[in-house]
Parts: sequence; C-alpha cells; structure tokens
Amino acid sequence: MKKLILALSVAGTPALAASGPFFSLGNTNFIVTLGFLLFIAVLFYFKVPGMIGGMLDKRADEIKSDLDEARALREEAQTVLASYERKQKEVQEQSARIIAHAKEEAKLAAEAAKADLAKSIERRLASAEDQIASAQAAAVKDVRDTATTVAVKAASDVIAKQMTAAEGNALIDAAIKDVSDKLH
Repeated sequence: MKKLILALSVAGTPALAASGPFFSLGNTNFIVTLGFLLFIAVLFYFKVPGMIGGMLDKRADEIKSDLDEARALREEAQTVLASYERKQKEVQEQSARIIAHAKEEAKLAAEAAKADLAKSIERRLASAEDQIASAQAAAVKDVRDTATTVAVKAASDVIAKQMTAAEGNALIDAAIKDVSDKLH
C-alpha cells in the first residue's frame, strides 16, 4: 500500500507529471501506475508472495538442517579426534613402559652376565689351582720316586760291594721268614 501511495505521490509531482489530468488514459504516469497495481494484484491473486515465502522458509529449513548436520559432524569429528589423541597418549605411555622394561631387562641381563663371568673366572682359577696343586704333587712324587730309586740303587750298590754271599743268603732267608710271619 505504501508503494501505491509513493507511486501516486511521485506521479503527482509537477516535474514528473505528464500533460493533462492524472486520471486519464492519455497520461502515461497513470497507465504505468495502473499496470503496476494490476501486476501487484496478479502476484497476490496467484499467491506469489506466499510461494516465495514458502520457498524461503524451505530454503531456511534446508540451511538449518545443513547447519545441524554440520554441527553433528563437527561434534563427531571432535569426539574422534579426542579418541585418537587419547589413543596416541596411551600408545606413547605404553612405548615408554616397554622401553623402560627393556632397559631394566638389559640391565639385569648385564648384571647376570657379569655374575656368570665372575663365576666362570672363579671356576677357571680353581681349576688352574687344582691343576697346579696336582702338578706340584706329581712333581714331588716323581722327585721322591726318583730319589727312592736312586737311593735304592745306591744302597744296593753299596750293599752289593760290602756284602758277601753268605750274608746275602741270610738276609734272603730272614726276608722270607718275615713275609711268611706277616701272611699267616
């Protein structure tokens, strides 16, 4: 309605008015005003403003739906992101625990290896000492055996040189008697 009043007031101004009375069909301003009013009436008759409003409402609903869907997707994405960040943190903690455990196992293995090496060295030292003692005992025995053999040989040589046949026979008889007494 305001547009009609505006159109009439613009048409009624003397600078824009055509020659002659305003309400005559010869006045182009009047014809344009009538055409405009008729166009507006046809638009209202066919409910074009309601259609345009419905289309705008439908478009607004689609936009609102798209915004709601975008919000839902954003929230879902934030949830997934938080989940992945939590999993990443858990994996980092787990890897830190695994590394610490591996370091501890390596430390224990090194200590065990040191202890095994010390025991092995101790066993080898003991074995070497036993071999040395055994070799020393064998050497002492060999020296004693050699000394005994040499002494027996020297004694037999000395006795053989100093002893007569009768003394030898008497010694043999005494040894036989001594062995016979010990055996019976």
